[in-house]
Amino acid sequence: MDLTDYYGATVPDLLPEPLKLLFVGINPSLMSAATGSHFARKGNRFWPALHRAGITEWLIDASEGFRPEDEAHLHERGVGITNIVSAATARADELTQQQIEEGLARLRELVDKRRPAVVAIVGITAWRQGTGRKKASVGWQDSPWEDVGVFLAPNPSGLNAHYQVPDLARAYGEAALQAGVITALPPDEDPAEDRG
Repeated sequence: MDLTDYYGATVPDLLPEPLKLLFVGINPSLMSAATGSHFARKGNRFWPALHRAGITEWLIDASEGFRPEDEAHLHERGVGITNIVSAATARADELTQQQIEEGLARLRELVDKRRPAVVAIVGITAWRQGTGRKKASVGWQDSPWEDVGVFLAPNPSGLNAHYQVPDLARAYGEAALQAGVITALPPDEDPAEDRG
């Protein structure tokens, strides 16, 4: 498969009703565009982190597209996924400032319409770049929406080696707990087991 054919392609948003927790990636990878599923690249820690946090009951493998039961499970849980920029690229650093600003404007419209309990942004650099909040860090942010929490979470890409699956699970779990998707945070485990 020549993934370069998927430059600029899009992946459909996953928007259940009701929408409790909306994960917002930076933009789709070429693999995600090829498969039509979010966070599809093997080695991406998004799905292992969701499973470890208790957000999904089983480990979803999106590398060949969502299975119907996986998509149904996310809908049942009220977990949605979108991106700041809808166009696929090989790397997020290929995006322009204008694309990020336009994408955040589209995100504002989406959240205004759908009103999830929590929006979890999984891309600190893009958030900083698009909002001008250069010192924004992981955690709860000032929300532009009444009754909608905004949580800035680490990017699950394998390139973000500072955060491992237990770290991601804890952060995503915090957003999911506030959204009512889970009832407790995952137990702290020895992160050494996942760091190799």
